[in-house]
Amino acid sequence: MPQISIFDILFYVEIAIAIGLCIFIITSLTNLRHLRRLHSYKLPTTWPRISVLVPARNEENNIAKCISCLLAQDYPDYQLIVLDDNSTDRTLEILQEFAGKDPRLKVIQGKPLPEDWLGKQWACQQLSEAADGELLVFLDADTIPEHDMLRCTAAAMQAEKAALISVLPYQIVKSWPEKLTIPAFYLGLLFGVPIRLTRLLKNPLVFACLGQFLVFKKEAYWAAGGYAAVRQNIVDDLAIGRRINAMRLRYCLLDGYRHISCRMYTNYDQLWHGLTKSTFATFNSSPLFTILSFLTILAVFIGPLAILVSAIFISFPVKVIIMAAIAVSLTLFLWILSLIRFHFPLYLVLSYPASVVFMTIIGIASMVLTLQGKATWKGRVMPKSAKL
Repeated sequence: MPQISIFDILFYVEIAIAIGLCIFIITSLTNLRHLRRLHSYKLPTTWPRISVLVPARNEENNIAKCISCLLAQDYPDYQLIVLDDNSTDRTLEILQEFAGKDPRLKVIQGKPLPEDWLGKQWACQQLSEAADGELLVFLDADTIPEHDMLRCTAAAMQAEKAALISVLPYQIVKSWPEKLTIPAFYLGLLFGVPIRLTRLLKNPLVFACLGQFLVFKKEAYWAAGGYAAVRQNIVDDLAIGRRINAMRLRYCLLDGYRHISCRMYTNYDQLWHGLTKSTFATFNSSPLFTILSFLTILAVFIGPLAILVSAIFISFPVKVIIMAAIAVSLTLFLWILSLIRFHFPLYLVLSYPASVVFMTIIGIASMVLTLQGKATWKGRVMPKSAKL
């Protein structure tokens, strides 16, 4: 029986990685075909009443731009309600200044946070209880909507006959920590979640939803239990979206590049706390699943490159080098697909190894901090578990 060398093992591993990357590319191309743009729907002849609901906590740097854009919407029938979630900066003062000039804006001062609730869920629940629209549009306070955003949203909801749509904003990235993380998140969304299957599968890990821009039919929202049903879940957007999906109600993920933009984090401290708060929960708060996932990510995206670099100093068989080169080429193609589709700088393809390593560090840190009860966001400690 012929003896199998370590180089033979590496060769077969590289073949498996290349096959996996081909599957990722096929999934990505399929998703690109089915990820419709928010502006691609024909405008309806009737306009349902919309409640635009914005939770705001310590958003003095963002809230004025967001509210100005929302008050400039060309939609014929909507209400705008903003809840100040016990901010310690000038957020409430800024909101009151707007409300004093424009009666279309209703400002709510949030009630004290109950012990069994997380902050954003409690804010959104209060907002939904104050809303009277047929459609409930939840927007983060750091988003910047274009003037026709609500018109296109109503058109998409009616054309899709959806109970829920989640819209992907254009993500503004300026600093290198943002450039190494936000595009990687969108890439994972592109190849990791088969969009067409989300309506057919009940598996909570095969689903994609982003809480920066969520639109519910009001009756579907309450049928799913509202934010009260996910009051302790760190990834509230995924949790409530999966409840809608489990009820077999129609759900759509759309690209809102032309109609809404967002800069998630403006400094490293925000980014670190924001991502360590939620990454572990995204992996269903499972240490085993989290560790195995990031080990696989490192093997797929870093392993082939490590072989090519090592080949400068170590004599590898040609077949191993060729397979590693094929795997790296497939990786580059996959990243380029995502960067182009989501309008990130194309030069970031060269930094993908740093992105993978940095995201792995964040993922492991998120697991450790969450299990220790040390994960925080905006001054509030996150729970240790968030099973989906």
